[in-house]
Amino acid sequence: MVELVTERLRLRRARPDDLHALHAVLSHPAAMRYWSTPPHTELAQTEAWLADMIEATDEDFVVEHRGSVIGKAGAYRLPSVGYILHPESWGSGLASEALSAVIAHVFATRAVDRLTADVDPRNAASIRLLQKLGFVETHRAPRTWLVGEEWCDSVYLALDRPAAIPPP
Repeated sequence: MVELVTERLRLRRARPDDLHALHAVLSHPAAMRYWSTPPHTELAQTEAWLADMIEATDEDFVVEHRGSVIGKAGAYRLPSVGYILHPESWGSGLASEALSAVIAHVFATRAVDRLTADVDPRNAASIRLLQKLGFVETHRAPRTWLVGEEWCDSVYLALDRPAAIPPP
């Protein structure tokens, strides 16, 4: 089983006992502001989401910091990557650290030429983070996600495989 370890984080496969920690993230209005669904109001929603994450075959990881689950980072469906962390973990570089580890792992182990990300254009912090990691904007589209009763737009970004990292 793949586990990624960085200076401050451990990224690992999801387990059923992650339910309550992930529900704390997925039910938090600030964390979910630019996510593709409204905040989870019922534990059963997170339970179904977690079951999908556990069964996923792509590179999707739970993020642990100091032994506690603070979110997820990875690729639920390659080549698209994403992340979400509890707001208490924002602002200290943990999202960048987690996503950097995922990107390096995916390019080292998968024959993927490009990674992509779909971000709500209002989420300036996420766009800055992805650009800092080398992603570039490829295009935008209006009304791509209906989140609750609100239509949201998308900005699409991509990161090409570095020439120095040949496909496995």
